Amino acid sequence: MYIYQLGTAFDFPPADLALQDGMLAIGGDLNPLRLIRAYAKGIFPWYEEGQPILWWSPDPRMTLNLSELYVSKSLKKILRDEIFEVRFDTDFKNVINACARTKRNGAAGTWITTDLRDSFMDLHKMGLAHSVEAYRENKLVGGLYGLSLGSVFFGESMFHREDNASKVAFVYLIRFLQHNDFDLIDAQQDTDYLRSFGGKTMKRRDFLRLLETFTSKPGLIGNWNSNDCKREITSFN
Repeated sequence: MYIYQLGTAFDFPPADLALQDGMLAIGGDLNPLRLIRAYAKGIFPWYEEGQPILWWSPDPRMTLNLSELYVSKSLKKILRDEIFEVRFDTDFKNVINACARTKRNGAAGTWITTDLRDSFMDLHKMGLAHSVEAYRENKLVGGLYGLSLGSVFFGESMFHREDNASKVAFVYLIRFLQHNDFDLIDAQQDTDYLRSFGGKTMKRRDFLRLLETFTSKPGLIGNWNSNDCKREITSFN
């Protein structure tokens, strides 16, 4: 099996040539245009500070069809109680920095490297990367960020400083995406967290087929805090 070495061009090998663990390529850079090309082809960077850039396309792929959202009774109560105020795209930098500082499964480092944060800040300025923030008493207590291409939201990471804050932000994100005619959330790796909301794995070839269709749709580009976005949230009964 072969790991592809990327050069200066923004081209990638087909995602279905990835190794069994999902690794596809090494090298290249994190130019925002390269990242856009990668995500549209079902490929994403995942590495730690000090390592070369590694590119992945796992099989199977964890996704959430936006028509299949499940919200537990306990979370519905928290949503109805309006414990948190949820905002979109008002503090992207602090959200991505908080995600980078969050320790995951005892890991010493973070895959949200300084270079990756800088690139996502550029994508945010381009109107393609977005944050959802949960506040309590005007303090940021949870949130998430990701990339939007066509009718797909590629979830990158989340954090919480209070219980359920990131879950509330996630549900608000899904309702927002539903209102704005999105089709799919890509979560990359299989997690119990996304399964609890109705997420399922699918074969990579099926995911890539959907990705080609959905990313070719008109996207919602720009700041999601603007009046051009539909943010109505229906009842959480």
